[in-house]
Amino acid sequence: MDKNQFFKRQTTLSEIGEVGQQKLQNASVLVLGCGGLGSPIAVYLAASGIGKIHLVDFDTVAISNLHRQVFYALEDVGKSKTEVLSAFIKKRAPFTEVTYTNKSITKENVFELLENIDIVVDGTDSLPTKYLLNDACVLKNKPLVYGSLYKFDGYVATFNVLQKDGSYSANLRDAFPEMATDIPNCEEVGTLNAIVGLIAIQQVNEVLKLVTGIGKPLLNKLLIYNSLENTQLKMTLLPSVSKTKITKIFENQTYMDVSCIVQREDLQISSAVLKEKITTKNIEVIAVLPNLELPFKVRQTIPIQEFDVEKLDIDFNKTYVMVCQRGLSSYKATKMLKKRYPALTVLSLTGGISNY
Repeated sequence: MDKNQFFKRQTTLSEIGEVGQQKLQNASVLVLGCGGLGSPIAVYLAASGIGKIHLVDFDTVAISNLHRQVFYALEDVGKSKTEVLSAFIKKRAPFTEVTYTNKSITKENVFELLENIDIVVDGTDSLPTKYLLNDACVLKNKPLVYGSLYKFDGYVATFNVLQKDGSYSANLRDAFPEMATDIPNCEEVGTLNAIVGLIAIQQVNEVLKLVTGIGKPLLNKLLIYNSLENTQLKMTLLPSVSKTKITKIFENQTYMDVSCIVQREDLQISSAVLKEKITTKNIEVIAVLPNLELPFKVRQTIPIQEFDVEKLDIDFNKTYVMVCQRGLSSYKATKMLKKRYPALTVLSLTGGISNY
C-alpha cells in the first residue's frame, strides 16, 4: 500500500502537506463511546491518517442503534461495538494502529486510559461520564474535544488546550458548572441521524486542527448548531473554574451514571417471568418510550417525559409492568408510581426490550 497515494488528496492541501500528514501519523487519540458520535469520529480520524486510536465502549450493537450508527450492520447486532468498529477501521485505514477497551470508563480507570495519548474525544451520551472526562483531562492536562446532542441541537467545543502564556483554555465546567440531573437522553427524546453525523464531523474537524496546527479550534467557545433552522451560534466561555477546584470535585464526586445504579430487585421483573405471565389478565404493561418494537401488546404508551402518575387510572388488583428499551426509563417510571402508590404492585422489565 502506497501511503503517499492513499493521502494524496489531503497532502495536496498546502496547509497540510507532508509535514501536516506526518503530524497526523504521529498523533494518538482516545475515542470514548463508539455510538452515533464515536463511530464516525473514529473512522474519519483513521481515514485522515491519525497514527493511533484507542476505542472505549462497554456496549453491544442493538437494532435501535442502526439508524444513526451507520458503521454497524444488521449482522453486527449483539456484538461488541469496540470489536466491530476496530475490525472495520483495520480494513479501511491501513496506516492506523487501532486498539480498544471493551468496558465502561470509570473514576478508577480513567487516568490509565488517558496515559500515552495526545487528545481525548468525547463521543459518550452520559452526562456523568462527560464530566468525568472533563475533570480527568483538566487534572492530566489533556485536550478534550467535546460533543453532545439534544433532539435537533448539537454542541461542540475544544476544552483544556495549553495556551502560549502557559494557561489552559476553558473546560466543560466553565460552560456548565454543575451537572444537570433532569436532562433526558436520546432514548427518551429521540434523535435524528443527520444531526448526529454533523456533530461527529465537527469533532473530527477540531481534532485535525489541533494536531496539524491549522485554522482556529473552538477554544473558549461553545458552538451550538440547530439542524432544523440551519442556524448556529458561538457562546464565549471564560476560563474560571480552576484546576484546584476541579481536583476537590474529583475527590468527592462519584460520577455515577443512572445506568450503573443498582436497581431494587423487588421493583423488577425478569424477561423469563414476564413471558410466563404476559397473558394473564391481572398483568398490565405500559410502554414508557414511543415506537418500541414490542413482541406483545401494551395497554398504553406514555413517554417518560410525559409520565404523570396523577393521570393514571389505577387498579390495585393489577400488576403494572413498565417497559422501555434498556430498562432505565421504565425503572424511573416504576419508582414514580411506587412512591405515589406504595401498595401498588409495579415492576420494571429488567434490561428492557433489548434483553427480552
